[in-house]
Parts: sequence; structure tokens; C-alpha cells
Amino acid sequence: MPTLPLSILLVFLPLSLATIGSGQSAIADMHRQIVDVHHWMSAAQFVDAFAISRLAPGPGSLLATLIGWQIAGFWGALAATIGIFGPTALLIYGVAHIWSRFKEARLLRALERGLRPVAAGMILATGYVLLQSLEGGWIGRTIALVSTTLLMLTPVNPLLLIGGGAGCFVGLHILGLL
Repeated sequence: MPTLPLSILLVFLPLSLATIGSGQSAIADMHRQIVDVHHWMSAAQFVDAFAISRLAPGPGSLLATLIGWQIAGFWGALAATIGIFGPTALLIYGVAHIWSRFKEARLLRALERGLRPVAAGMILATGYVLLQSLEGGWIGRTIALVSTTLLMLTPVNPLLLIGGGAGCFVGLHILGLL
């Protein structure tokens, strides 16, 4: 039986190669592996880690580092970071070389067009998984959907939405509705 950091590494290695479009595309499967398969975190802990990783500067895939840290400390963070960034870094080095040599090839343009809807679908799956894992019931889901709508249709600053969502929960708690 592998040690916990090795197990973490083995979970994140294949997830790295599933990050089509962005690290966001692997979050749904990351949730499945971490919460449902290995039971290293609860769904609520995963969503909390996701929220913290969104607030921190740096790439979104640092969620993996944060999860590794919460599961197994420094060595878990190191294993998760190497697992999520290592294979992709090596792969992109080779792909970038090929892309620069054959950038006008019809096959590569078709591949780019074909990967766009796959990436969009994986990111939508991430949104669905995170929405299902939210604590706060229908109120939390409503705030998430309203925030999404406002972000898509208006130039509202996301910090206002964060403050507004927190304010809604605090207000409802003070009123005794939560």
C-alpha cells in the first residue's frame, strides 16, 4: 500500500492530463477522486478549499496544492503540486514545439476547434459539482446562480458579489432564518 503522499501523487498525475482548456476542467473529477473515491475530504471541505484557492493569487490549479496540504501537510502539498503540474508541463513543452512547426496545418486547427467544446463541457461539469456540494441549501444555490448571472450580464466587480453573498448569509442568520 503506497504512502499517503504517493497516493496523492498518483491521483493527481492523470488529472493533470485532463486539464483541457484550464485547470478548472479537472475540478469535477478532482472532487470525485478526493471526496467520493478516497474520502480524504468532505464535500464541504472541498468547496471551502476551492473558495480559498480562488481568492489566492496564482494559477487556479493551486487548489491541488491546498488539497494536498490539508490531507497530508507539506509532503501532500508537494506531491499534489508535482502531480497536477508535472505531466502537463512536460506535455506542453512538446506540444508547443509541434504547434510552432505546423501552426497552419488543418489538422491542428480542427483539433483546436474540437477541444473548445470539450473544455467548455468539463468546466460546466465543475460548476455543477461545486453547486451540488454547496452548504446553505437553496439559499446558497440561489446566491451562486444570481452571482453567475450578474457576472455574465453586467460589469459588476466580483468583490461586491462576495461581500453581498456574505452579507445575505449574515443577515439571514441574524434574522434567525438560518
